[in-house]
Amino acid sequence: MLEASPLDDGWQLRHEGGTLPAVVPGCVHTDLLAAGVIPDPFLGRAETEVAWVGRREWTYETRLPAVRSGHEQSDLVFEGLDTVAEITLNGQLLGRVRNMHRAYRFDVTGLSGPLTVRFVSAYAEAEAVRGKLGDRPGAYPEPYQYLRKMACSFGWDWGPTLVTAGIWRPVRMERWSTARLARVRPLVTVEGGVGVVELRVDVERTRVEAGLVLEARVGGRRARAEVTGTHGVVRVEVPDADLWWPRGYGEQVLYEVELTLHHGNAPLDVWRRRVGFRSVGLDTSADAHGSGFTLVVNGERLFARGVNWIPDDVFPSRVTRERYRKRLRQAADAGVDLVRVWGGGIYESEDFYDVCDELGLLVWQDFPFACAAYPEEQPLRGEVEAEARENVVRLMPHPSLVLWNGNNENLWGFRDWGWEERLGGDSWGEGYYLGMLPRVVGELDPTRPYTAGSPWSGSWERHPNDPAHGTHHSWEVWNRQDYAEYRGEVPRFVAEFGWQAPPAHATLRRALPGEELAADSPGMLHHQKAEDGNGKLERGLARHFPSPQGDFDRWHYLTQVNQARAVATGIEHWRSHWPVCAGTIVWQLNDCWPVTSWAAIDGDGREKPLYHELRRLYADRLLTLQVRDGRLVAAAVNQSADPWTGPLTLRRLTVEGDVVGTATLELAVGARSVGVLPVPAELEPAGAKEFLVADGGGLPAPDASWSDGEDGGGGEDGGGGGLRAVHFPVADRDIALPRPEFRVDVTAGAVTVTAHTLVRDLLLQADRLDPGARADRGLVTLLPGEQVTIGVTGWETPDAAAARAALYCQEPAR
Repeated sequence: MLEASPLDDGWQLRHEGGTLPAVVPGCVHTDLLAAGVIPDPFLGRAETEVAWVGRREWTYETRLPAVRSGHEQSDLVFEGLDTVAEITLNGQLLGRVRNMHRAYRFDVTGLSGPLTVRFVSAYAEAEAVRGKLGDRPGAYPEPYQYLRKMACSFGWDWGPTLVTAGIWRPVRMERWSTARLARVRPLVTVEGGVGVVELRVDVERTRVEAGLVLEARVGGRRARAEVTGTHGVVRVEVPDADLWWPRGYGEQVLYEVELTLHHGNAPLDVWRRRVGFRSVGLDTSADAHGSGFTLVVNGERLFARGVNWIPDDVFPSRVTRERYRKRLRQAADAGVDLVRVWGGGIYESEDFYDVCDELGLLVWQDFPFACAAYPEEQPLRGEVEAEARENVVRLMPHPSLVLWNGNNENLWGFRDWGWEERLGGDSWGEGYYLGMLPRVVGELDPTRPYTAGSPWSGSWERHPNDPAHGTHHSWEVWNRQDYAEYRGEVPRFVAEFGWQAPPAHATLRRALPGEELAADSPGMLHHQKAEDGNGKLERGLARHFPSPQGDFDRWHYLTQVNQARAVATGIEHWRSHWPVCAGTIVWQLNDCWPVTSWAAIDGDGREKPLYHELRRLYADRLLTLQVRDGRLVAAAVNQSADPWTGPLTLRRLTVEGDVVGTATLELAVGARSVGVLPVPAELEPAGAKEFLVADGGGLPAPDASWSDGEDGGGGEDGGGGGLRAVHFPVADRDIALPRPEFRVDVTAGAVTVTAHTLVRDLLLQADRLDPGARADRGLVTLLPGEQVTIGVTGWETPDAAAARAALYCQEPAR
């Protein structure tokens, strides 16, 4: 039987003529950081102090011991090398590598002695390839498109420039005889209620003449097949198989698959994975609105409630299985059912996809191409195909993976960003996205759909970012407009949109020690990577809120409110237009370091108000007030499997809490559908002193978090498991808000607020109580006499005065 043993101990990193202990898996930066050679690049402006690391050569060294083994072959296996390296053993060259996204295997039978892995600077390699193939345009000045490496390690508009090198995934020795399983490609389908696992197998042999047999077991069923030469196929059928469903649609049933390679009665190698039986399709057919982009799982058409995922750490080797589980659990708890693995990062580890399988999170997987023109000549072309083939097969077992996507924004960039003229006919990646990658996916993984890019309208006959066709990225709003403009169109699928806000206060305090915080203080500006990011924040804020006039704490609170409000404006509008719009993917779920960004969870893992707002926006049932054709309507979005019926109570109120008018409408919304009810004209609020509240029965809300917006809706837990939406007819800065008055009561694990007046956008910033504290809800608006209890964990010394100091809400304009 094949024997595998890790080779993760005893590594050294050669540095300035000396050596340091090296952790494998790891990278040069983390080893230097552990040894005290460099400062933490996440703190202050230390990122600039460590820029030299990415421009050096580095060598990892260990010793491969001599091992007496009865096996015929010994292989040295690297699951990931970042990025351009030369591997030698006892002075003998084993090979040269140039792709972070691939695994490598070397025959070291009978060899032992000093093992070295020498990494060339990624900059040197990229610049050499650029010199050979010619310059190509990109969204950023760094040369990330010239080598197969995580693009965002060269910096992004939310990430630091920390160009890594190292043995970033595990290393092991494998010893085997006769034959081993070289590649297993599982095609998992459902045929007439029967679950089918067809395992297409490649083997590597030391004995050509040996008779080999494959035996597969799935769900109590088994099948056998002979290997012919180096190939074999074994098919297992599971009658009445339980289906795997996305979260919110059914159970996540997983089946263990065990494949054993035999020679006679002797087992030689075993492959084990979990699979799920489900069908997946992508409906892009034409209709009266253009052409759609709707995911279909097990015959069920879905509105995808998504988030974009970036690498959770700029040093990916630090992301453990537990950290993946925590972050993805946060996503699931926010109502998310789809995670898009963005193309400037990596193919994530098995741990990521395992957790998605278990939680029912659909995975949209980009191939790693983002925001640049990529040369199609050698040495890149062969690397791209080898990488794609390896990772398609590696990820095939996971039922959560439902879509392959060719690239991020490159088709759009070619058309709109001046690339076509600059390229002058040079290759730029089109052959990958419209040729090689669909061919590879079609050959290896025909069970899943492929799309050429995001955004992509399906054809060069249309603009790549045409909202009426395929996927759409909505960035004009953040860059140049007010977020009310989200309501100006109904894209078929919004794959990217978002609004910035700073991280939590405790995250800033840790990242910027000793700095007097201000929106434009040196550390804050360094941890703002977007072009004119602060200018866009300020302009977006000024359209809605009175100026905080140099009050950093107020600015911090209002920018976080504005982020939640902006995202709510988009999602409420687009969800209310299902099935024309079939999904939203918020940019972005997470951060890779402490930074002002579009993330819902900051770089220290703390949840911004946007995170809690997503819990409302992505709940199965959403109540929103919208202006359509100049009239106010109530839209009841029902993504649950049951009809939504019951009374909808409307109240026209003054800001002092007086009731001006009421009405009761009847909701009757079918499963997986949207109901729209006109608001009686006499209940439409007018001026700066009135607003409308809609309360309707619904499924128990995930919490009372909500935000509300002028010209739009917002919602909260309306009591008794109901939902609420609120509409103000004017901008927040123009509302005649009363001075907020409320009582605060504190008990162990809870802060209760009782409103004496209208209290709008109340927020408990739990990290101001203790850096380890967390509140279970975000923004909530209370009418006079209403009460909310906010659960708090990680706060050991409850105190009412401290709780009041950590509570923020909107105040009257000065």
